Formats: sequence, structure tokens, C-alpha cells
Amino acid sequence: MRFLLLILLFLSTCFVGCASEDDNSLKIAVITDVHFLSPQLAKEGEALTAFEKSTGRNIADQHKVLDQLLADLAKEKPDILLVTGDITNHGERQSHLGFIKKLQPLQKQGTHVFVIPGNHDVNIPDSRAYTGDKATSAENISKEEFTELYHSFGFGDALDRDTVSLSYLAAIDEDTWLLCFDSNRYDENTTTSITAGRIHPQTMAWALSLLDEAKEKGVRVFGMMHHGLLEHMPYQSAFFPDYLVDDWKENAEILADAGLKVVFTGHFHSSDITMHTSPAGNTLYDVETASLAQYPFGWRMMRMDDGNLYVETHFVRDLPGNPGFREESRQRLESISRRVAKSKLNALGMPLPTATMEALVDVIVKLNMMHVCGDEKPDPEMELAIRMFASLLGDEAEIEEFTFDFPPGDNNIVIPLESVRKK
Repeated sequence: MRFLLLILLFLSTCFVGCASEDDNSLKIAVITDVHFLSPQLAKEGEALTAFEKSTGRNIADQHKVLDQLLADLAKEKPDILLVTGDITNHGERQSHLGFIKKLQPLQKQGTHVFVIPGNHDVNIPDSRAYTGDKATSAENISKEEFTELYHSFGFGDALDRDTVSLSYLAAIDEDTWLLCFDSNRYDENTTTSITAGRIHPQTMAWALSLLDEAKEKGVRVFGMMHHGLLEHMPYQSAFFPDYLVDDWKENAEILADAGLKVVFTGHFHSSDITMHTSPAGNTLYDVETASLAQYPFGWRMMRMDDGNLYVETHFVRDLPGNPGFREESRQRLESISRRVAKSKLNALGMPLPTATMEALVDVIVKLNMMHVCGDEKPDPEMELAIRMFASLLGDEAEIEEFTFDFPPGDNNIVIPLESVRKK
């Protein structure tokens, strides 16, 4: 267990079966953490080079990934597209405008898009442009401007709006509602964005009243928010609480007992699905989707019928004219994961021999690379790294201690839904 605790302490600093076609089924796509940076704010130069080096991202590749995704969605023709926050790199107005323009052809094709902000989208004091030798300030947007810009992305035809946040209720179809939680704390931003999230007490009261109404009418409700509502690995709430809403377990159980069955989230940049059953016996699924800004560039495509939600996970694997894209992006994430892990370990001043330190870093990096892709199972190389680290500490490694994947599966699963009937 001590191995597990050590690795969990650093993991977050390093990242971050389907149904057949049915004409009557509803197709729902999910994307998140696009971190779109407008080309007008990203020009070749020292500022952009420094930004890309520090983040492990390649802005040109990110633009191509988004274009490839949108081309795939144009072929898939989903009825609904959910965008669960961190739409922009760091809240730049120009990036919001650019992202909206990218999605308009999909809207015109008939896909109804719903968005919710992430911690990188609203009232960001240090929005930046990278167009010269040094990063410069870029115009950001306010809470009110977000709803104006995204009027046709859920806010304009909302069934109801929360009064203390950007949360809203929308109709997916006559039997299904979408409860969109704004879990961000942008009103508290001073010098930069606040990573942590919460559900405001008034927002929770508002949501519960809507869930009560849905229950009376026999309407199914899906949820979406940026921050996680459930833990996605052991001790996540202890070691990386900023990636869950405050009081996550209590809030999850309240919402599960009120009738919420599935919530779509992002923020942790990983493809992971987890579930939790309340003491009253009600189960809630948190479907977290990987980021489109870094490896493995994941997104979800789902089909819903009256009895099940069929979840299928896709990854952008190829870019035109760039056959080495996926391997290059994987190496960038691995490199920055290794650099950050070493930095954090050194900052703690842990009295570890060099060989032990390198072995621990290696385990952390390998686990992170598996977690972002989902359905993580230690391969022979991973098991060897674990055993080498354990042997350096003079102990035997129990591979089971390194199982991070809570049930159910992460990438291709069927979530049972209760049938809905109008009363």
C-alpha cells in the first residue's frame, strides 16, 4: 500500500461493447478540455516556443486534431454534442470566437451543441497571446459574455437557468433532460484561474428541484460538469482534490438519490469511467473524457435507447501529412510527466538514492501514461518497473496494489438506464 500512496501523490502532477446502428437511437458525442488557442494568438516565435515547451503541447497539432475530430463528427452526424469545459487555452475572447466558428458547420448540419465552462474559460486575469518574443496580455471574457457568445450552445433555449452560476437545464428530447452544472470558481479569480471546483449550495437546491420535477414527469436526466463528481482512482480526493467538486461523495449520493444516473465530466485529462452506489442503493456513473489538447486525444460517441447507454471511445490517431503525430505526442506527454515528477520529488527533499528515485519516477510516468488512455492494465514493462522499485526498497511488490482502475470499464461499456414513461 505504501507504494500506491507514493505514486498517487505525484500522478496528477504528471498529466494530467457498442450497440448496432438504430435509426431510432439518439447519438450523443462528448468532447472536453480542448484548450483551443486561436491561431491569431499563437505565432511562431520565442513566446510560443517557451509555452509549448512548458506545457508539452504543440499548438499546430492541436488545431489539426480539432479539425480531424470535427471531420469525424460530420461523418458520424451525432444528434447531440456535449462540451464539458476548458474550451479555451486560458479564457481568451479570440479563442472563444475561433472555437465557436469551428463548431458552426456542425450545428448547421443539425447537431445540437451544449457547452459548460471549465476553469480555463471565464474571467481569467492572465489570458495570454504568444505572438512574439514575450507573451502579452489577451482580452478575456466575463460570465455574462460567456452566455452571450454561447447563446446557441444551450443557453438560448434552456428550459431553466440557475441564478448564482452558469448552470442550466436543457431538453435533449421529450423524455430526456440535460442538467448542466457550472462547477467553477471564476468569481474568486485574482491573479490566475482557480483549478478547484464546487457545486454552490443554491445551485444544488435548484438542481434538486428540477430532478424532483423530472421524477414527477417521468423524464430521464443526464448531468454534465467540468470537475469530477466521483473519484476515478484510490485516494484522489486526498491527493488531488482540485479535480473533484468539494464534498464530492455527499453531493454524488444526494444527486444519485434524487435520480441522476450519469454525469459527463472532464478536467483530469483522462479516459475513465467510475461508479458509486449510495447507501440507499442508487448508482451514479461519472463518465470522464480525455483531453483533446494532449495524448491520447480522446472523445466519446454514445447511443441511447430506452434501456441502455452504449459508450464507445475514440482517439484521434492520425493526422494528414504527419504519420508520426501520435508517437510524438505520446513522447511529449511522457517527457513532461517525467520532468514534473522529478521536480516534485526533489522539492520534497526525499532522502532516496539516485537509483530508487529514478525507479519511482519511472513507475509514476508509466502509470500516468496508462491512466490517460483508460482500461489500464500493467503490461510486462510496467510490472518490471514496479518490481525494480520495490526491490530497491527491500520489499516485494504486489502488482494488485497498482490497480488504479475502478469499475466499470473505461472505454467501451454499456450503462443500464431506467425506462422512462410520461405520467
